Amino acid sequence: MQHTNHLLMIQPVLFSFNAETAVNNSFQTKSDQSNVQERARAEFEQFIQVLRAHDIDVTVVEDTPAPHTPDSIFPNNWISFHDNGSICLYPMFALNRRLERKPTVLAKLQERFLINQTHDFTTFENNDLFLEGTGSMVLDRTNRLAYACLSQRTNETVLEAFCKTMEYKAVAFVAVDAAGDPIYHTNVMMCVADQYVVICLASIADQTEQQMVKDTIIASGKQIIDISLDQMNHFAGNMLQVHNAHGEKFLVMSSQAYQSLTAAQISQIHHFNQIIHSDITTIETNGGGSARCMMAEIFLPLK
Repeated sequence: MQHTNHLLMIQPVLFSFNAETAVNNSFQTKSDQSNVQERARAEFEQFIQVLRAHDIDVTVVEDTPAPHTPDSIFPNNWISFHDNGSICLYPMFALNRRLERKPTVLAKLQERFLINQTHDFTTFENNDLFLEGTGSMVLDRTNRLAYACLSQRTNETVLEAFCKTMEYKAVAFVAVDAAGDPIYHTNVMMCVADQYVVICLASIADQTEQQMVKDTIIASGKQIIDISLDQMNHFAGNMLQVHNAHGEKFLVMSSQAYQSLTAAQISQIHHFNQIIHSDITTIETNGGGSARCMMAEIFLPLK
């Protein structure tokens, strides 16, 4: 199945602007706010309330103060969960982000979910090769496709290693922002749902590659909902489809992303599912990631 009812989210304790990631994340801006952690914590709690109000199951693990992991609120970059009971651990660009792989997170998950195999790709860090989970890849789990815009954080060699291990087909391309710089994570420019794909086609400058991506999406049986570069900059590509305990489907996004959409785009999305959004402006500004980055989908079997 493409979407799940179970999410992992990490409650921040020392969230802040991360200078180590800012070097290649153009979505990240250091704010002059003195209470960034407090604001981020409040946004996080409100987001959790919104999800749970729609009967979406969220496993919350509180981060630890030490080691200091300012981006721990984005767990989908270091781990992914799969319906055969396996997990994947990923090589991370920033040294302080590698510290997010804390045993306390897995211990909490193993209280409810079955983990029977671990695929560890972190040794690629020794060669400065990176693949930051479902940030670097947007997975079409039903059709076994791994969409990936290549960047310093998304290396094709590691992508192929993941695809060989997990039996996916790589759909690799180059995507850039309005300034022509590589987009650091694929999940800021596209979202794959069960029957549609939200994507910023304009970010794929090479027309041959753009056509290849469009053809792949269409061949997979999904409708394309195209967003602009400006909408992408407001995190309109950083969305995740989930379902609740009653089987109702939702597309989850930030309020900033929702407000950037046109009435026609909202109507297109509502044709397939409802929309949930929450204000996470502080997190988006300082962290350079949005709603989708905060949610790691759990497809593991329940115990």
